Amino acid sequence: MTIHIVRLGSPRRTKEGIRFGTVRRPPRGVPKTEYASRDFYDVWLPNLAPSEPLLKQALGAKDDRSWKAFTRRYRAEMKSPDVARVLDALAALSHQTDFSVGCYCQDEVRCHRSVLRALLEERGAEVAE
Repeated sequence: MTIHIVRLGSPRRTKEGIRFGTVRRPPRGVPKTEYASRDFYDVWLPNLAPSEPLLKQALGAKDDRSWKAFTRRYRAEMKSPDVARVLDALAALSHQTDFSVGCYCQDEVRCHRSVLRALLEERGAEVAE
């Protein structure tokens, strides 16, 4: 069983399972009833998204130094007990079933989902490459 890290809105792949949206805001202009059918997400987990100020920092991170600063701050946010328990639950669930987590960014390298991938792996999650 595996966690797939995906771009929300991209076509679903085989064995991807349920999609968790780790974004601060739902997709613009898409009715709530169509989130899943339009390949965004089945379940919304905004608490795994960066806070609004941090999201702005991530979008402005153009060099390695600013990206590393974002990564440190995002990891700090993910240490809150409520969020840490969700990450632990997802890591444990990865040993039982296939599912995916994602956000809208085109490039995972400069996206919080790359950090989320690392956080899940550090908790022993089975994460697809």
